[in-house]
Formats: sequence, C-alpha cells, structure tokens
Amino acid sequence: VVQKGACDKLFITTAGVGVIREGVELGAHKAQTGDVVLVNGLLGDHGAAILGARGDMELKSPIESDCGCLHGLIDAILRAAPGVRFMRDATRGGIATVLNEIASASQIAIEIEETRTPLRAEVKGFCEILGLDPLYLANEGKIVVIAPPDEAESALAAMLAHPLGAAAARIGLVTEGLPGRVTMKTVFGGRRIVDMLVGEQLPRIC
Repeated sequence: VVQKGACDKLFITTAGVGVIREGVELGAHKAQTGDVVLVNGLLGDHGAAILGARGDMELKSPIESDCGCLHGLIDAILRAAPGVRFMRDATRGGIATVLNEIASASQIAIEIEETRTPLRAEVKGFCEILGLDPLYLANEGKIVVIAPPDEAESALAAMLAHPLGAAAARIGLVTEGLPGRVTMKTVFGGRRIVDMLVGEQLPRIC
C-alpha cells in the first residue's frame, strides 16, 4: 500500500511458488463427516487492528495485526499429519467464509463451538460496540485446517509447538447436518447459522 503522491518509482510485486510434497492432496472438496476443524490461533486481530487504526473511529487499541509467514507452520502440520484434507488462510471474510466454502465444496455440514473459538477480549469488545461478527473479521496469519479424526491431535500438537500456532485450538467438527451449512453452538447451548458474508464488514485497504 503506497500513500497518495508517494509512488515516484517502479514497484514490482512477486509471489512465492512452492512444491506440493508427494502424497499430499489437499482440496476443499475432501472434507468428510467426523473430520476436525482446527485454527492456529486468536482470530480477528488484523481486522480489529485496522478498525482501531481508523482515525474517524477514535478508538485506541493495543491489538496488532497478526501478519505472519505461514510456510513453516504448514510444513510442520503436513509432516505431523500428512493426511490433512485441506488448509486455507482465513484472510478476507474471516473463518466464516472459509468454512462456508469448504462446506459447499464438500457438500457436508460444519459445526463450530463458540466456547472453543479463540478471540481476544479486545476483539470481542470492538465487535460488540460496532455490531460486527468476529468470525468474519480478516486475518493475515491464520489458517483453517480440516484434519481426519485419527490425525487431528498430531496436527494440533504440531501447531502448538510452532510460534505461530501457540494459541491453536480445535473449534469444531464436520457433521452429518444439512449439506453446505455452517453452524455455531453458542455459549448458551443454542445453535445459529454462520452464513456467507454478504458485502463487506469493513472497507478493504489493500
């Protein structure tokens, strides 16, 4: 992101190209009933940090963006759990969008638990004040992992052992519910639908 009037030279952008390890086959369509949903840490930090930095909001927060290079963490997960079904970074649209894409592609249902979903108190506070859902806040250093039940603990242990997975958690399961639907079990014991985000909660800056 370049400030207005500061673009006085040629800017070149690049993208990293990697190699898929032999035997590893990831895909949003591969999720199966009984699979476990994992995340590698506290959610919504990036979206909340951007929100707190907006001058017109007049909000001050110690929250910093969770930007991080995930290749090392991903390598550790795949070494510990080579049968992992799918992984995706939960950037624009948050984990809610990723989970809905998986549920739709695999034609399965996913249920997550509110009590297991890792969030900072400050992120919760921002969302409560402004009427936002933290499940849709952008992340820049978080991934959603769908792991088979027999490898879920190994994948979680690998995440917890890595600096970018110190707050990793098991947040839900792939279930036999309505195909394509994502639900959340709330702290009160009820269930609510976690739908695809329509529009944008916050303006994009990049």
